[in-house]
Amino acid sequence: MSYLEATNNLYKEAALTPDVGLCCTTNPIWELPGLKIPKIMQEMNYGCGSTVNARDLTNNPKMLYVGVGGGMELLQFSYFNRQKGGVIGVDVVVEMLEASRKNFKEAEVQNDWFKSNFVELKKGDAMNLPVEDNSIDVAAQNCLFNIFKAEDLKKAIAEMYRVLKPHGRLVMSDPTCEQPMNDELRNDDRLRALCLSGSLPIADYVKALTDAGFGTIEIRARKPYRILDPKNYNTDELIYIESIEVAAIKDPMPEDGPCIFTGKAAIYFGDDDYVDDKKGHILLKNQPLAICDKTAGALASLGRDDIFISDSTFHYDGGGCC
Repeated sequence: MSYLEATNNLYKEAALTPDVGLCCTTNPIWELPGLKIPKIMQEMNYGCGSTVNARDLTNNPKMLYVGVGGGMELLQFSYFNRQKGGVIGVDVVVEMLEASRKNFKEAEVQNDWFKSNFVELKKGDAMNLPVEDNSIDVAAQNCLFNIFKAEDLKKAIAEMYRVLKPHGRLVMSDPTCEQPMNDELRNDDRLRALCLSGSLPIADYVKALTDAGFGTIEIRARKPYRILDPKNYNTDELIYIESIEVAAIKDPMPEDGPCIFTGKAAIYFGDDDYVDDKKGHILLKNQPLAICDKTAGALASLGRDDIFISDSTFHYDGGGCC
């Protein structure tokens, strides 16, 4: 049995018998006026963060969500696009699609504004999406990509890139791990399916996105997630896993490389009203400016003693140098 078959079997069971403690269930529920999340959707909340952000969802975007779970995030996406077929949900597990359809009926009862036909559910593989090229404004996945091994991850990211419109964005949440894991953990199919042993370092995760062509990467959150300890797992040391929330934007790739925002800021505190680096960045005196890592390096290379550059906070909330 391949690791993908093991994953499909695990989530088939989770669709038929909701398991609150199965995977992650740390995904926050958005408190929005008039939005009510059925209890069954909360019980089938198999995510590790949030892919729903109001700033991504303006002007009735066409949305794609891969790995539907119990339908909670599809319902939340529909809140921002109340049109027939405005949101597409894709899953390879038939039982999960059927569970979501059933859950949407309950959502209709609890939400006067919601109709099940706002969401078009499709059976499909993340590595071969049943979606047209350049047709999606916002694509999302939550705690799915970390399951894939390297070549499959490359295919899944390429598919997301293919279906996005120019300047569209891929919004994701996945576990990450900066510590090395032994082969026993990496090759444990169940631990991979449980969103644990497939966790990549953030730099490797970002590189997989930029290698696919995404010109702008935003790391929006980084939070504690799980511990793999020697008492319960095949490891000699305690392994700390975090979850991150990331947006990859289908911007043209800059000639000098991608713009990767990891939550750095620059503050100019010199004698003048501002400083202009002659590369498109103006720093007003005493006004923090969000900067990508590339700009942080360029400003540091100036060797000035009146520009402070913060460490990465791994929390980026828009605006800044690019």
